[in-house]
Amino acid sequence: MTTPTGKPPVVPYIACWSSEHRPQGTLIVRGGGIAYADEGPYERDDLGVLWKRVGLSPGRGRPEFGNVHFLRQRRAMRKQLCQICGGPSDRTDDGTLWLVGEDADYPDLHKPGYVTTHPPLCVPCAVTSAGTCPHLRKRHVALRVKTFAVAGVHGVVYQPGGLFPVMCDAGGIAFESWRIPWVLAGQLVMELQEFTLVDLAAEHAAYLKRTEARAGLFDKR
Repeated sequence: MTTPTGKPPVVPYIACWSSEHRPQGTLIVRGGGIAYADEGPYERDDLGVLWKRVGLSPGRGRPEFGNVHFLRQRRAMRKQLCQICGGPSDRTDDGTLWLVGEDADYPDLHKPGYVTTHPPLCVPCAVTSAGTCPHLRKRHVALRVKTFAVAGVHGVVYQPGGLFPVMCDAGGIAFESWRIPWVLAGQLVMELQEFTLVDLAAEHAAYLKRTEARAGLFDKR
């Protein structure tokens, strides 16, 4: 995400900072998959998937807008946090708000099973993103998602190669895939199962009305 000249940069919650890089360590083949040669107890998630190594020092150094911090991305996905501000994403009776960089005619947006590595958003951050992100300025679609599930990971796929595993592919891998033990994961993948396309401007107007109504209730007290 970039910001118009003269305004301070908006650094997304899930963006990585230059201070957070860590050496990745040596990968080996172990137990029918990959492992770190010096693997510690917190290198894998609760499903046994191996994850990239990353530090935790947000706000230090330079923001890397194109580089996703996997721990914050994973937390935002699992807890339904806004990917920009890190607060709660916007949820109504129609579902949770997502913003995807697709054209409205994209076929996968008209059937269940659309997958994304982008966490949801709150309405103000969605509006800001649509106006400032170069990718989203070209095209974007807002969705209200009623049902969704973490479906897999996005990362680098390895295969046996003698003493050490060899990189052979990169992309999204479902948890059910036989290749999951060979993935060094970098992001969670969410499957959007039941959703509708919505107008972001209308969502923003409805959000402002809800905010005004809540403010009125507090004023009466």
